[in-house]
Amino acid sequence: MITIKETTAKELDNVKALWADGDVMKFVGFPDGLLQTDDEMKAWLDWIESERPQVNHYSIFDGSVYCGETFYSIDSKHGNSASMDIKLFGFARGKGIAAKALSYAIEQAFENGAEKVWVDPNPNNEKALALYKRLGFVQKPRPEYLAEDENIASVYMEKQK
Repeated sequence: MITIKETTAKELDNVKALWADGDVMKFVGFPDGLLQTDDEMKAWLDWIESERPQVNHYSIFDGSVYCGETFYSIDSKHGNSASMDIKLFGFARGKGIAAKALSYAIEQAFENGAEKVWVDPNPNNEKALALYKRLGFVQKPRPEYLAEDENIASVYMEKQK
């Protein structure tokens, strides 16, 4: 059974391990993983908790096994557009977990004021591109207010409420 819940301090070690996994993080520019200290993780969670519900992070479980994360952040300065993200460990991919978890995060973003949601996957991440298309995201020109990271190629896709 897939469970999606707001991330708390109990899940920080899981999130830290997810981010440290190069296979998980390669498409976002960290092929060796993103190594964070416990203090950095705590500060990040404090930020998430202080911004809820405009920003939220969810931990994804299959039974009692941590599988990954999903996240949204609503930008009220730019038409209440919400950036979305999802990351899963390799063992959790290809099972429908990402579609279920990201759909949940999208629903939460819309319930909390987002007018549209967007993603910017790496063009080489074919599985992510296919997932976003299945969920109704459409490729569009990147809005000018969203600076593109010249070190990381990405495709801008959005979905309206």
